[in-house]
Amino acid sequence: MPAAPLTAAEMTAALGSLPGWAFENDALAKTYTFGNFREALSFMVRAGFEAEALNHHPEWTNVYNCVFIRLNTHDAGGKVTVKDVELAKKISAIAWVK
Repeated sequence: MPAAPLTAAEMTAALGSLPGWAFENDALAKTYTFGNFREALSFMVRAGFEAEALNHHPEWTNVYNCVFIRLNTHDAGGKVTVKDVELAKKISAIAWVK
C-alpha cells in the first residue's frame, strides 16, 4: 500500500519540528553548509546510513562544502509523506551545522 501524502495541516505541523527545512516543489528541502568538502562528504556518508536504515533515500547533491537535500516519496506520487519527515528528523539529529 503506497504511503499517503501529508495534508497541508500535517505539513505545517511537520515543518514546525524541522528547523531550517522548507516545503518546496512537493519536497522537504534543506541546504547544509559545512566547513569544507571533507565535512560535507562525511555528513553525507552518515546520513546515508540513516537513509538506508529507513529504506528511504534522499535526492541530494554536493558542491564543495554544501549538501542540498530534497525528500519526497516516489510511491506517493512524488509528494511528502511521514517517511520524509522521519528521515529529515534523523538527518537533522546528526548534522553538526544548522
